[in-house]
Amino acid sequence: MQPILSVRGVGRTFGSVVALDDVSFDIRPGETHAIMGENGAGKSTLMKILAGVQRPTSGELLVRGRPVSFAGTREAEAAGISMIHQELNLVEQLSVSANIFLGRELTNGWGVLQQGEMDRRAAALLEQLETPISPRALVGSLRVGDQQLVEIARALSLESDILIMDEPTSALTESEVVRLYRVADRLKARGVTILYISHRMDEVFRLADRITVLRDGRFVTTVDRAVTSAREVAHWMVGRELAPRQRRVMQPLESGSEPVLRVQNLSLPWAGRRGRWRLHNISFSLHKGEILGLAGLMGAGRTELLECLSGAASVRHTGEIRLHGERCHFRHPAEAMKAGIALATEDRKRLGIFRQMTVRENMTISALSQFSDAGVISGHREQRAVQQQTDSLGIRTAGSEAMITSLSGGNQQKCMLARCLLTKPEVLLLDDPTRGVDVGAKSEIYRLMDQLSEQGVSMIVTSGELPELLAVCDRILVLSEGHLTGRFSATEATEQLIMEAATAGRDGLQLSP
Repeated sequence: MQPILSVRGVGRTFGSVVALDDVSFDIRPGETHAIMGENGAGKSTLMKILAGVQRPTSGELLVRGRPVSFAGTREAEAAGISMIHQELNLVEQLSVSANIFLGRELTNGWGVLQQGEMDRRAAALLEQLETPISPRALVGSLRVGDQQLVEIARALSLESDILIMDEPTSALTESEVVRLYRVADRLKARGVTILYISHRMDEVFRLADRITVLRDGRFVTTVDRAVTSAREVAHWMVGRELAPRQRRVMQPLESGSEPVLRVQNLSLPWAGRRGRWRLHNISFSLHKGEILGLAGLMGAGRTELLECLSGAASVRHTGEIRLHGERCHFRHPAEAMKAGIALATEDRKRLGIFRQMTVRENMTISALSQFSDAGVISGHREQRAVQQQTDSLGIRTAGSEAMITSLSGGNQQKCMLARCLLTKPEVLLLDDPTRGVDVGAKSEIYRLMDQLSEQGVSMIVTSGELPELLAVCDRILVLSEGHLTGRFSATEATEQLIMEAATAGRDGLQLSP
């Protein structure tokens, strides 16, 4: 069987940085082929080359046995290749349907825009994804998960023979992930070839026929999914054995110790919706060195709670937040950072990184006072701190002066975490810190969390992966529709108990702190 797509000796360099080095493998027609590797392994660079976003420095591509060279995405699409990007490429000021057909607007014979027809076709695509998103809704008004679905709908509208999915589930809920599985199954039944990039082993082993592993920009192996295991793939990805994460053993609290953070009856209204609440009467405490997990379905209020604690909420909340017994109300994240509370946000692209700045500037922008005397910044001290964070977190970069956008998504995530750590927080808020992060980097982040806990840093962490919360947290709180519906210690928590609480709805019991 002739491959539908062949990669032959493909290399790509960015200055002195080698992103891909002599990569070769084949894709069979109609298969779902997973591409796996650590952050910085070259997965996204390779996919951008296949989609016409970038040109290879060396090597060639063959589509159905014929050499091709793409000068842009339009040429790749004409050859039957489209891509769902990891980093969203949507225009927030335009509607959903306008984004889906951007650059391919439907017009009649006189060049008049056929808005109704675009809305109709967009609605049909969204129906395939089983989502109620309106074609007329402004993309900027949608949550990240819904924006991801719009990105997927746009790719589906091209009706390509080869569809590249680069971390398509990174912002989706569990139910949305299941819907995407169904879409992928239907596409495969139609003969569409899917290139699937993901860090989630369960997804890969659910969808893939074969798996190709990259490491440090080089090809490692291609293997049939049926004859390998998640452990073996992880070993190929990182080049070393990863010890399985054991459940964290909570350190006993000091007798009579006061909480570092106490939240009492915190409520957050919906903007513009009188009498509606995003969060309702939330109460809990956080002790020194404790790792507290927040579980719940998408829209339960996890991110909103962290935003209230960090001064990032767009609406004023009610109730009390006390830090070391002192009541506080932060109007801006800078005030919270000064008090000792730092937030690593879930929305890396829109709220987390400064896209026009370097790696160094992104890391140190919130902690410049630490490197200055009389208003003069010591470049040596700043650079030393950046290097320490780079080494500690295993950030792969061409250097501290490289633009943040030149890094992979996972390495951008680490830079954002480094910025928080440089403020030396007492309370660290981590909103889905391992989203889009490979298995090796996850292990590094877990290790770092343990170290910070031992140093007395208190943490609140959210995650869409229940096994992760069960492994890293001392206690887990569960939110459902803005209500606190579950509270579990690490020893008693199970996935079933958490899911029961997460689906309890607004009628779930409000629990005492």
